Amino acid sequence: MLFTTLAFAVGFLPLVVAGFFLLGRRWPGAAATWLFLASLFFYGYWMPQFTGLLLASIVANYVIGGAIGRCTTEHRSRARALLILGVVINLGLLSYFKYANFLVATVNGAFGSAWAIDPITLPIGISFFTFTQLAFLADAHHKGVKEYRAAHYGLFVTYFPHLIAGPVLHHAQMMPQFRQAATYRVNAANLACGLVIF
Repeated sequence: MLFTTLAFAVGFLPLVVAGFFLLGRRWPGAAATWLFLASLFFYGYWMPQFTGLLLASIVANYVIGGAIGRCTTEHRSRARALLILGVVINLGLLSYFKYANFLVATVNGAFGSAWAIDPITLPIGISFFTFTQLAFLADAHHKGVKEYRAAHYGLFVTYFPHLIAGPVLHHAQMMPQFRQAATYRVNAANLACGLVIF
């Protein structure tokens, strides 16, 4: 779903905004979960075959980040090992989707071999959601950043305005906003500015 389509402008966006503010008036946690699920739908509308991959990446990084955050100062070597594991998993996944076809073609060209793999489709936004989560793991290790709410972490990674086009966000920039009560109330000035930009 492109931002410039009628389906987005008169269907998806008004429904998501209305649901967010209606839920947010009484249940901020439900509003954040609604936005997370809407962002998953937005991604899945484009590439449903990779929604499971995105969710698996979120779960893995949330678990690793939580484990890093629970390490005490006496267990810094364990925290470092977890950070390295997270980096290897994330970069391995990214490298597979971005460079496996190139690697096979290069090896075949260099050695005259006929090694063949099925063409690999690049998931939309994989660089953004991978580097966003790498930044979270690094912050968890170096700054002791912790995220206790799974829905907030999922929203941090999948938030639809930045998921497919960036920029890479830092946990410390985005997450405090979801703890502020004002975020869940309609602000006419913010809506007006957003509509002008849109």
